[in-house]
Amino acid sequence: MERALVESVRSFNRAVTERVGALNDHFLGREHSLGEARLLWEIGVAGAEVRELRNRLALDSAYVSRLLRALERRGLVMVETSADDRRVRCARLTSAGLAERAELDRRADAFAESILEPLSTGQQARLAAAMAEVERLLMASTVRIAITDPSSADAQWCLEQYIQELNERFDAGWDPAQSISAYPHEMTPPAGLFLVASLRQQPVGCGALKFHGDAPSDAAAELKRMWVSPQVRSLGLGRRLLTELERHAREAGVTVLRLETNRALVEAIALYRRSGYQEVAAFNDEPYAHHWFEKRL
Repeated sequence: MERALVESVRSFNRAVTERVGALNDHFLGREHSLGEARLLWEIGVAGAEVRELRNRLALDSAYVSRLLRALERRGLVMVETSADDRRVRCARLTSAGLAERAELDRRADAFAESILEPLSTGQQARLAAAMAEVERLLMASTVRIAITDPSSADAQWCLEQYIQELNERFDAGWDPAQSISAYPHEMTPPAGLFLVASLRQQPVGCGALKFHGDAPSDAAAELKRMWVSPQVRSLGLGRRLLTELERHAREAGVTVLRLETNRALVEAIALYRRSGYQEVAAFNDEPYAHHWFEKRL
């Protein structure tokens, strides 16, 4: 990693934390730290499970508990056990908590206006566009990709979304039973592997490798089940998944990656072509395929 890039990110972080008041224990002039104020906002009018709050904010369990206890002592939050499942704790705002959240919202709006007000109209537009781009890129950097059991709940959720989308987009629908197989045991080491991409511990994408022969390098491997949630498309996640699958294939000794795809998946076709995959003659009898690609690693 280039040192200049690292320094640029650190400089940006210092400027932002200073400007938004993150260094002050009395965020927005109230008796809360930034963490406590954010938790009030995230709990919201409807309340939220404590587990969900931890996942959403990527915070340590003990730290969230400390923040909640501090808010409880001030009479702003109630933490109760769920009536449906005693293992689940739910946080709700009291009437005082709802009023405090509304006041924090009012002050946050005023603070945002104080940032924009000294700027010209053109500068305001540039700042808003730059912030939107930074938010988008920070979200992209938050996504984590890991090898996962294809039978796990996260993997199965991704596969259900994949099946649903293909069934909607293909001209005649898509029936997995009529397609070349990609069963869980075929996407589990050593036969293959399955990757799940997660954002704030929620699955948002997947991709798989299916090896052949007694060892991965005995024959070309297949790329299977590439899917990215619509909510995170445009973040470059498809390219990241593809790069990770290629890396794992190289490490397994594979020299050729192959895939087939349907003409309806124009975004995927464009990604494969940009990534160095060459269209070749059909190498299998996949009934839903119109294009066959391969790449030498």
